[in-house]
This record gives sequence, C-alpha cells and structure tokens, in this order.
Amino acid sequence: MESNTQRSGEPAEQSQDTGLSGAKDPELAKLSRAQLLELNQKFLEETGLETRERALISQRLPMTVLRGEYDGAPTFVRRIDWLESKGYKTVRRSRGDGDCFYRCTSIAFAYVEKVLNAPDVALAVASALSTLEATLPLLKAAGFEPMVYEDFYEVFRSVIEQIVTPDAATGERLTPDILLEAFQEPQASNSIVVYLRLLTSAQIRAAEDDYSAFLFHPDTGEPMGVREFCESFVEAIGREADHVQITALARALKVNVRIAYLDGRGSGDAVEFVEFQNRIDGLESDSSGSNAVVLLYRPGHYDILET
Repeated sequence: MESNTQRSGEPAEQSQDTGLSGAKDPELAKLSRAQLLELNQKFLEETGLETRERALISQRLPMTVLRGEYDGAPTFVRRIDWLESKGYKTVRRSRGDGDCFYRCTSIAFAYVEKVLNAPDVALAVASALSTLEATLPLLKAAGFEPMVYEDFYEVFRSVIEQIVTPDAATGERLTPDILLEAFQEPQASNSIVVYLRLLTSAQIRAAEDDYSAFLFHPDTGEPMGVREFCESFVEAIGREADHVQITALARALKVNVRIAYLDGRGSGDAVEFVEFQNRIDGLESDSSGSNAVVLLYRPGHYDILET
C-alpha cells in the first residue's frame, strides 16, 4: 500500500500551511485550511456524524457509504475509490465529538480489536496488559493522583482482559459484538477516552524536550508551554488530536499508527499516508500483537479504515 512516511513517530512540524501547495487539482488547491474544515464540517453535519444520536463507533460499513457522503465532490470521491483499490474495503465511523481519535484509533477501539484478532491472542493480550500496566508510573510521575485515573484505567484493562478471561458478571469472553457494544456505551467508552487523554498528557510532560518545539495553539499558531498545551488541548474533553498527541499516545502504548489523509493534500487521486512507528525490537508487530492500525483523517475528524 502506498504511503508517505513520518518515521519513528516523530512529531511533524505544525505550520499554517494548508498542505495544498503541491496539489494540482484546482478544486482543492484553491481552498484554504479553514475552507477545507468548513467543507468537511458540512459533510459531517449532513450525514449526522456530529449528532448525539450517532453511535460512538459504528459497525463496519462499505466504502460506498463513505463515497456517498461526498456526492458532488469528485476529487474526494476519486480518492476514496483509490483507497478501495488499495484494499481498504470498510470503514468504521465515529461520532464527530472531538474525542474521535482517542475513541476510534489503535489506542482504543481499534487497538483492542487488533488484540482480539491477533495471530496469538494469549500472547497479544499479555503484551497489551503489560504495556498498559507500565503506563501507570508515567501518570504518577507526571503528577496525576491515582484517584484521578485508577477507575478509568480499570475499565480499559478489564476490556482487554476479557478477551481471554470471561467477565465475572456475564461469564462471556470478549467478542467483536461485545467489543462494539462496550464502545457504544458512553460510560465505558468515555472512561477509556479520559484515561488515554491523561496518558497522552503524561507522555508529553515526561519528554518535554521531544515535544516542546512542536506545541502551538491550533487556532492562533502561537507557541505554548507544555503545561498550558496539555491542560488546554490534551486533557480537555472534546479537543481534537493532532500530530503531537498522536505521536505521544502511540509511543506510550507502543503501537504503530498509519493515517490516510483525506484532506486535500498531495496531487492526483492518491491519498497521502503518514506513519507513526513504534516497533519493538525490530519486530513488524507492536504491543497489540499485530501490524499498524489504519485511520482515515478528514479535517477535524478520524474514522477507522479496515481491509
């Protein structure tokens, strides 16, 4: 599958560039970043992705559903067709509530789904639980009191553990349907989102030198301090994730993430991919026991791409 790679999960420099300087398609090249955001916002509103009636995470949907959302925007339609030609047959849509990255990415639903479908499930679960347990000292070192995050951690841990250990209340192990139900239930889903936001903040705070040069206010472009950035744009519910947050969370959970950018960048019909790689000991798999999770980014929104 074609990709343009950001190696080793390093934060990409943030800028006010629209990402369209190399675009040859006049439909997109003439649009500013703000106009692209407005265009995608219109699509989200028309398809109900931002309504509270929309499921937090959807069933797998054929790419024709995504294609239909962009009726009248031929450039986006051609790029969706290109993704399908590269083997991406389905998409899981998430509610456009500002928490979609944390909820749907490899770091939450897709992460657990990869563990569930790993070649060696028992090994993948053990690895994922070990990685998750190792995040606790990071949170403590960042100054978070255990009472702030322990309950949220337990929800995430129990979902992963249920893959191999039947739930005490129901006697059932985790299945794809039970996983979907868990992430569609607001209390469990939002608990995991909160934990991952705190973990992302802790990772940034613990490695300030790695991130401080990339911390800018998303609206004004002004530089920000680590604490201010984390409190305002990482820990706060409903705030979207960008490269810094993605890099930090992928590192904390030792997971590989590939993001397809359906946002007007590049030229022709191909979709540009960015990779956040966190391979362990040179292995192709990550802590989920599988290869990278693939996300679809549209300005202000993330969904899950699946083959």
